[in-house]
Amino acid sequence: MRYSANLLPSRCSSTCLAVAWLLLALATTHVSTLQATAADSEGTRTLLAQAQPAVPSPTPQPSLLILPINHAKFLAGTRFDFRVEANHLPAKPTAWEVTVAGQTPEAFFGTQGQVTNTSDHSQEQTFRDVTIAEPGAYKVSVKVVAGEATLTSMVEYEVVLAKPLARQAKNVLLFIGDGMSLPFRTAARIVSRGMQEGKYRSMLEMDDMDHYAVVTTSGMESIATDSANSASAYATGHKSVVNAMGVYPDNTKDPNDDPRVETMVELVKRTRHMAVGLVTTTEIQDATPAAMFAHTRRRSEYLAIMDQYLNPAQSADVIMGGGSASLLPQSTAGSRRKDNRDLFKEFETKGYEVVTTRTELRATSAPDKLLGLFHLGNMNVYLDKAVFKKADVLKQFTDQPMLWEMTEKALDILGKHADGFFLMVEGGLIDKQAHPLDGPRAVWDTIELDKAVGIAKKWAMTHGDNTLIIVVADHAHSMSITGTYWEGDGKKGREAVRVYGEAKFPDYHDADGDGFPEKVDVSRSLAIHWANHPDYYENYKVLEEPLSPTVKEGEKWVANKQRAEDGELQTGNLPASENNEVHTVEDVPLTASGPGAEQFHKAMDNTEVFFAIVNALGLDARQGTSPFVATR
Repeated sequence: MRYSANLLPSRCSSTCLAVAWLLLALATTHVSTLQATAADSEGTRTLLAQAQPAVPSPTPQPSLLILPINHAKFLAGTRFDFRVEANHLPAKPTAWEVTVAGQTPEAFFGTQGQVTNTSDHSQEQTFRDVTIAEPGAYKVSVKVVAGEATLTSMVEYEVVLAKPLARQAKNVLLFIGDGMSLPFRTAARIVSRGMQEGKYRSMLEMDDMDHYAVVTTSGMESIATDSANSASAYATGHKSVVNAMGVYPDNTKDPNDDPRVETMVELVKRTRHMAVGLVTTTEIQDATPAAMFAHTRRRSEYLAIMDQYLNPAQSADVIMGGGSASLLPQSTAGSRRKDNRDLFKEFETKGYEVVTTRTELRATSAPDKLLGLFHLGNMNVYLDKAVFKKADVLKQFTDQPMLWEMTEKALDILGKHADGFFLMVEGGLIDKQAHPLDGPRAVWDTIELDKAVGIAKKWAMTHGDNTLIIVVADHAHSMSITGTYWEGDGKKGREAVRVYGEAKFPDYHDADGDGFPEKVDVSRSLAIHWANHPDYYENYKVLEEPLSPTVKEGEKWVANKQRAEDGELQTGNLPASENNEVHTVEDVPLTASGPGAEQFHKAMDNTEVFFAIVNALGLDARQGTSPFVATR
């Protein structure tokens, strides 16, 4: 929650302030019956958020939290952890009653739970690695008596089987353009395909698909989400909170002990023995690829995520992207490890072929398992890899593959598996260029992702037409296309932004048909604006190297003049603690083709994407051994 500095009138006396806070406390005080809600979860912060000024808060009231939360939906047979928390208790509980479908949880789940006290004022009961095998509606009721407080809460769960479809998919390709809201698709189409007399010369590969839907993106605690929470919804069918993946947030400090829900990777491996591929332009430990298999409340737990990559129940057969810093022993320059484990060697011991350059990737044939890491951190964007090629930007990583090349190699390998495969391909740098307000880099990376979609569509057509292909974003950004920018009549800055009829058409040209225009900095370009941003300078030109829009001065972020020395100051509309543009709440587009694609035809919650994939594959989660490792 953001607190406004103007909560109360500036002339309010200290007495007035005290009365106001008392009223606020009374308004939030619970009576004897308390309902557990998402607000009971521990607060989480976005990675970009800075410390906010301390503001008095009402005294926490006793509360109950049941995890999974109310209206959670499960595929029958999926594994999860069940937890009840009573927090901020005035005394030790004298009564603790929990029922699931009218039974004790011990009887219902067939296992013993663990009772803990995370603090002196809390009590918890946790049942690890449980399941509900039969479809139906299930009610969980809790009553706790502690001192003078009597707390009650109830949640309901929906348990379903996969819906039979007319055609069943053998394979699933899930393309995620991180932050790729609709304006990025539009901008990429204009730049890549061009327009003549108001009609596009052709559509993007991701446009030319059979079915279209829009997807909501909010998490369980906020309308505004991040990539971990939103990707986790696709991978598990469950909501969570900012920074979390594959878990519900509990009241402990340990980010790796929260109640888990089974992920798509775990599910397809244990029930179908399917092959798995995870391909990204970010670090392989980053939010989107990690959310496909990992369990953690804190997305920055890169080393713990790497340990989960090595767990057979969670491991992928093909892993490609950046992030070698988390694998190299601490004695190696650039490592972020705190030990001398060499995870490259550990992967090789498990049968992976390891490549670290585009040249090596092209030279490898189709091994059973492949680990391709091409950068210490995130890979470089298309414009820096293929156009500007500046040494101080690329450093030693001058031989990085394109996303479509990684996708093609992944298909060569995964396509050999008789039991089918699940492949997630992420254009992760779209988001990482939108945050610093670098529209061209984000748009060109959208085109790079689109070329990967084209590779997948061609592959699917020649391999049995039994592959579901989905292209979707995980959340939105605030970019919009206002018109064009043209200095041909001597105007500059905002006066050179052309709108309505004066916008005409930008002059990008793709003469060789590779999907990218020959020139990046054209005379009439797209005029890109942002609905939220910090103070920054804008000159509407393409940056030849990435530069932050802000620099730190004391406790505030201020506009970076070096970003555009001839630019105009764009006065920010975000708190001064924000150094970048932030995610927005709008629905995001989804396009799909192949068996099961007909399920995507309306506005839908992001968790329903998981269930649509389950239906397309016809998964039965009641088969196979639990993927969960022993409780930490």
